[in-house]
Amino acid sequence: MNKTDLITLAHGNGGRHMRELVDQLFSKKLSNPLLDTSVDACHLQLDSPDICFTTDGFTVKPLEFPGGTIGSLAIHGTVNDLAVSGATPKYLSLNAFIEEGMPFEQLERILDDMAQAAQACNVQIVTGDTKVLPVHEASGVYFATTGIGLYNPDFNLGMDKIRPGDKILVNGSIGDHGTAVMLAREQYGLSGRLESDSASVYPFTHALSKLEGVRFMRDPTRGGLATVSVEITRQAKLGCYLHSTHIPIKPQVESVCEILGYDPYYLACEGRVIAIIDAQQADQALSLWQQLAGGEDAAIIGEITEQPRVILETELGGQRVLDELEDDPLPRIC
Repeated sequence: MNKTDLITLAHGNGGRHMRELVDQLFSKKLSNPLLDTSVDACHLQLDSPDICFTTDGFTVKPLEFPGGTIGSLAIHGTVNDLAVSGATPKYLSLNAFIEEGMPFEQLERILDDMAQAAQACNVQIVTGDTKVLPVHEASGVYFATTGIGLYNPDFNLGMDKIRPGDKILVNGSIGDHGTAVMLAREQYGLSGRLESDSASVYPFTHALSKLEGVRFMRDPTRGGLATVSVEITRQAKLGCYLHSTHIPIKPQVESVCEILGYDPYYLACEGRVIAIIDAQQADQALSLWQQLAGGEDAAIIGEITEQPRVILETELGGQRVLDELEDDPLPRIC
């Protein structure tokens, strides 16, 4: 197997080619003491009776974009779902659906990126599977993941815990991932140096674990900040009042949105966490976040109200209602 080779259907037939694919790429790149491709299941010894369990799928296009690849995105997306649920991410499974004709060299780069992200997030890929799809039935490779984390009993999270007057925080600028992926497609004749925010939010969620006033956390992926806010209004029967002047948005994101007519409040993030926190502890939480790497732009962006609507206060002091997303402005971003 060399870097000029392409994936063929034979790499999914269970024979020699498939064994070489698994052994020389997946096992080699993602190696850890628990990953054993000779068995059908991994035996985990968990030191907690209380675990969190999540699953996700990744179909981003292009597969490689500024700030990451579909490989690191799969790690970060799964880790973040566990982290905002109050868990310490520990173990992942990985299913790879590879398109016939994909270059081995590209797959190797993606797996290198995935391995680096897993190591940085202190998680292990402990089991998985590969399938090869005929040409034109995928876009290079799709990943499906499952994650297990140990629940932190210091947290007591839930939308039912949210109260009027609670503050809304975000750990950094919004819309970076959606905009970076869009620019990477080059379909609009635009280019830029903006990178995806794809990263683990666990350092930020863990930093809040000792604050009793943390009510709820969510990572604003598809649908962005606006969609998370709408979900809160629908399920908690309370409102979100957001201040546009307090919401961190990079100039590059604002420029692209102005040119193409996108709304940054609905663009996906992949390294951001929205937290609802008791007003008396909001400043302390903000200080904790701003001291972390990547948290310099963290901000208190709004508060919870009794009126079950999402209201955005504009720069001029007017008000705009943010409603549920109807269309998908950027398909296949995660």
